[in-house]
Amino acid sequence: MALSVTDQLAQLDAARQIVLADSGLYPQIVQGILPIVGANARLEFRRWGAEFLAETFASPAFASQQKESSAVGILHTLKDLLEIPGEEAGVIKNVVQTAASIYGLVFRYIIANPHDVPIWNMMAAIKSNILKRWDAAPTGVRICCIKFVQKVVQVQTPGVIADPRRPDQNEISLALVPRDHPLIPPPNLEPEASGLLDRLLNVFHEENSDAVLINATLNCLGTLVRTRQSIANKTISAVLNFNPLKQANSPMSPKARVQIKSMERTTRALLLNIYRRNETGPLAGRIKVYVDRLAQTRLDIFDEGSRKRGLPSEPTDGLDNAKRRRLGAELPDRPRPEPLLPGPNSFAQIYTLTADRSLADFDVTSLPLELVVKITLPVLARIDQQQLEQAINNVRSRYLSLTNANPALPAIGALGDDEEDYEPNFEPNEDREQILNETDALPPEDSLQTPTEVALGPFKLPQPPPLTAEEAEQIGKGTISRVFSMMSVLDEPSNAKRQKPGLNRLAGSNYDREAWVTVITRLAIRSSADSGEDGYEDEDSTAVVNKQFAASNLSDGIRETLWKYIIEDFRARLSVAISWLNEEWFNDRIQKQALAQRKDREKPPQLKQHYEKWMLKVLDGIVPYLDAKDKILIRFLSEIPEVNERVLERVKGLAKDPERVQLAVNAL
Repeated sequence: MALSVTDQLAQLDAARQIVLADSGLYPQIVQGILPIVGANARLEFRRWGAEFLAETFASPAFASQQKESSAVGILHTLKDLLEIPGEEAGVIKNVVQTAASIYGLVFRYIIANPHDVPIWNMMAAIKSNILKRWDAAPTGVRICCIKFVQKVVQVQTPGVIADPRRPDQNEISLALVPRDHPLIPPPNLEPEASGLLDRLLNVFHEENSDAVLINATLNCLGTLVRTRQSIANKTISAVLNFNPLKQANSPMSPKARVQIKSMERTTRALLLNIYRRNETGPLAGRIKVYVDRLAQTRLDIFDEGSRKRGLPSEPTDGLDNAKRRRLGAELPDRPRPEPLLPGPNSFAQIYTLTADRSLADFDVTSLPLELVVKITLPVLARIDQQQLEQAINNVRSRYLSLTNANPALPAIGALGDDEEDYEPNFEPNEDREQILNETDALPPEDSLQTPTEVALGPFKLPQPPPLTAEEAEQIGKGTISRVFSMMSVLDEPSNAKRQKPGLNRLAGSNYDREAWVTVITRLAIRSSADSGEDGYEDEDSTAVVNKQFAASNLSDGIRETLWKYIIEDFRARLSVAISWLNEEWFNDRIQKQALAQRKDREKPPQLKQHYEKWMLKVLDGIVPYLDAKDKILIRFLSEIPEVNERVLERVKGLAKDPERVQLAVNAL
């Protein structure tokens, strides 16, 4: 029993989920669905197959080598789908997108197989069919055609060859094609690409161009400008000669308004992207001027707020408030408060300026103090200064009228003045003898002092607990790691300012990377020497042994971190390694001389040498990465203070590699 169309589509969707989960199955699935979705299949299958092929060859998970072999196998199916009369636009769109994805792959296949004529003929037929649809197809298909043309121009234009030894890793372009290729000779393909580019840019010069096609073209030009410098100036000049606002005629329909804004935004985004990538290019000035002018024109056309008339700086009647009285103009009188009633009046009545009886009778004391503060502060911040002064004058006039009517009230000079000038006259009513008697009756001053048991004395923090050897070692390692993290971000000083006075140079003179390297080097070397690491103390003292062990661990930790710091970028930090090894060699010599001068010991201590160990470790770290033409090894061996047999053995080991024999000879 044959399956229904719905069941077959469900099986095809299951196959799609399989390849999405495992990209290695793409070749098998692609070859398996081609007979099902061919030109003789139902429309539903053709629609699904075209969509699946477009999705497959645009997927980055599909390996490049497998994608190239699969692309050659689907050419016949794509050609048959394009040749179906009256095919659905959705199918054509996906087929054109698939052709755009595989054009470069087929081009690279033809470069490696110059005698496979049928494959190139099918690709040429597909290209010819798509170019014929470019001008007359529906808008969606034309957008896909623009993408296909962009890919053709990119492939058939010379690009940059990153590595001639690995052509499979280089970008696909006309530069990979031999001059004598029988199928795709460069002299024929490059003029074709130039003509397609002119046809692509012609959309900017048409009078009534579709905004959707213009946006599609602008979106494709960014890749061409970035990857093909030979056509970049031509492309940018065409965009600079295009005015996306030329169709902004007044009045505009909402559709035209949206289309013009979209073209302007896409043009501006493209040019700004090009400008930011190369701000010193030959066309950078023109791009900057064009973008600024485009932004200003857009504001003039679409910004309604900028076309509104601003507020007049002078009143419309020609009279300013400061000149109205002088010119005799009549100002509206402000409402004056009601006069006080005859008889006794309270302060609440004096300060009440409103005629609303409900507000006058409201008891403000019923409100919480916090609410009153929240209401009062914003009101005072927004109140008109003239209204406030008028209210104060009204209250002052009321009070003065009451004062004139009742002379018993105290007169005030200005309402609201502070009473800071009040100074009462102190005139004692008692005579001198009575005052002395009262003074003698007072308790002694000592009795009035605070008792000594509650007096606060000086406060001192207790001493911190002593650190153990492990804690001190961890703290030291943390400090060293912070110093190395700071060294990695410091810039290398210029040669003009760099000074190297030798082993007696000051470590912290310039506060640059070299200064920190000197500090950290001497901290690792001389701290161990000063702490008696090499056995200058009594061996029976446990404290001294612990101190020597901790100092040795810290010094070795610093040396290990310094070695890793050098090996991370040994070419740029070779001077650090040489400076460090010179310090180590100098310290070993000093320690050996000091040990020879101590003759009061029956058993001489064991002297630990550091130079040879770390010099060999640095050499072993850089030798595996040396090139045949590298001069780092010669500089390293010539600037370190001492070379022994173990170093020579390692250098002779380089001669085992045929490519580095000359390097070993030059170093020796």
